[in-house]
Amino acid sequence: MTPRDPVLRSDTAARRRWRGLPRWGAALLLVAAAAYAGHEMALRTGLSRLSEATAHRLDMFATGLEADLARFDYLPALLETNPVVPALLESPSKAAHREAANRYLNGVMATTGAEMLYVLDASGVSLAASDWDQPGTTIGQDLSFRPYVGEAIQHGRGRFYGVGITSGKPGYYMSYALRSGTEVHGVVAVKVNIEQAVKAWRQLPGEVLLIDERGVVILSTRDDLRYRPLAPLDAGQRAEVQRSRPYGSAAMQPLDWVPLQAPSNDTRLVALDGMAHLASTRPLQRSHWRLVALDDLAPLHAAARYAAITASLGVAVLLLVAVTLWQRRRAVRHKLASQAALQAAHDSLESTVVARTAQLRAAQSELVHAGKMVALGQMSAGMAHELNQPLTALRTLSDSACVLLDQGRPDDVRGNLQRITGMVDRLARLTTQLKTFAYKSDLPRTMLPLARCIADAQAGLGAELQALDIHFEADVQPPGLEVLADEAAMGSLLSNLMRNAIDAMRGAPRRLLRVHARLQEERVILTVADTGPGIRADILPRLFEPFVTSKPAGAGLGLGLVISAELARSVGGTLQAHNRADGGACFTLDMPTAQPQE
Repeated sequence: MTPRDPVLRSDTAARRRWRGLPRWGAALLLVAAAAYAGHEMALRTGLSRLSEATAHRLDMFATGLEADLARFDYLPALLETNPVVPALLESPSKAAHREAANRYLNGVMATTGAEMLYVLDASGVSLAASDWDQPGTTIGQDLSFRPYVGEAIQHGRGRFYGVGITSGKPGYYMSYALRSGTEVHGVVAVKVNIEQAVKAWRQLPGEVLLIDERGVVILSTRDDLRYRPLAPLDAGQRAEVQRSRPYGSAAMQPLDWVPLQAPSNDTRLVALDGMAHLASTRPLQRSHWRLVALDDLAPLHAAARYAAITASLGVAVLLLVAVTLWQRRRAVRHKLASQAALQAAHDSLESTVVARTAQLRAAQSELVHAGKMVALGQMSAGMAHELNQPLTALRTLSDSACVLLDQGRPDDVRGNLQRITGMVDRLARLTTQLKTFAYKSDLPRTMLPLARCIADAQAGLGAELQALDIHFEADVQPPGLEVLADEAAMGSLLSNLMRNAIDAMRGAPRRLLRVHARLQEERVILTVADTGPGIRADILPRLFEPFVTSKPAGAGLGLGLVISAELARSVGGTLQAHNRADGGACFTLDMPTAQPQE
């Protein structure tokens, strides 16, 4: 070997490294393209689904609000048919007429659910009102400056939203002119409280605004947005607001509302207080108002980022699989080449002893190298096989995350993403733990010490027991009592029953959780009792039916006891429930024992 040989080898290795750079660059570009495509697809799909869900929500809100306003349309005309009101307008100075009109209006208000009814003379002065005996009544007030009074006198009917002059409470006003021929004798007005609509809006995600004809927010699920315009009012609008005072003493500070794109199908992107939102608009048919739903885009962008990460990881795993397969084929080629070299060496051994010795050494060196490559190929094949399960799990979890995101369950989405992170960590550990976990299977049913199962369930719920100051009592007789069951199923069954008992005692003055187990004629009778309020009589007969629960909306699906009953049946047992005489509920699990009775 000449002195220049090491230099030549170094140059060859450097050239090989340079030739591999385009491949790595192409792989990185492919991963980046997958991340971009996943991000854009998730963002567009999320925006489409969010827009569709918001449109349905706005349709429901608009229909409900218009129905609330329409159900009082008949009231002003109805009041005209009663002789009490015309008599008051003919003789407004008579105390008896005022008294009769006041009591009549109060009765109509109580029957219809309107907030207030009152009668004005032709000049706009209040003569009678349903709240005549309450502080802040409108009787004697000149309300001619209110737009609904002038509209009723000029056009027969009027509508107006504003803050009450005397009560300071906002409401929707409807007015009706009382005429005799062409002459207007007075005006009947009804005030309707539409604040209740906000309670329904707050039950669903997102913010909802009701904007009037001036672009001012008059109702909102956020109190800090009320009576604030989307844009500064012009001089004419400010003069009208100053005259009719629809917003009371509000400062009318404009919102930090910046449109980010032109409207498209009643939706657009806007920035409110510097935060990006999807704004969906629905005009109301009975007025010049419009409903606007605001949905925060931060969760959507987070989901898009997670989708990009998932897509890039998926492509990276596919590239890893491809490299593994390529290495396996390369190992096979090397093995075939080694076999051919060995055969050639065997044929040439018969020529001379010196040649046979030299060729034998060369063949041995080639065999060592071939063995290394075969081992590498086998390890790569095993790794390719084991990668299928994490890849399938990653796909399932990512699809599930999209579904949970559509259902508005961010905590469950976060859980899926944490599981995806765990799967990625598992891929990193495959090189050292691949064969250890590849053929792991579920354990069969075994004989389980019941006392240990109860202790494990208590340990899992220890934090909740301590936080709610619940005393726990366990008694298993005989102490070594065993059952034949799957350990995971038995743990889930006990945890479900004990967690239900904990939830039932959250507001109880006395908190005691008792778990007792007895052996009776080769059967194990296990009871879980609490000191809560017990099970409602209407729920007790249907307790083990799906979706039957006494918990408030959103706190439970009513499936825990159904699953617990199914777990009990899987081990040949039954699960029943009843209310205890001294208070609280008791669940009884009857199952066969794993040992004969002595």
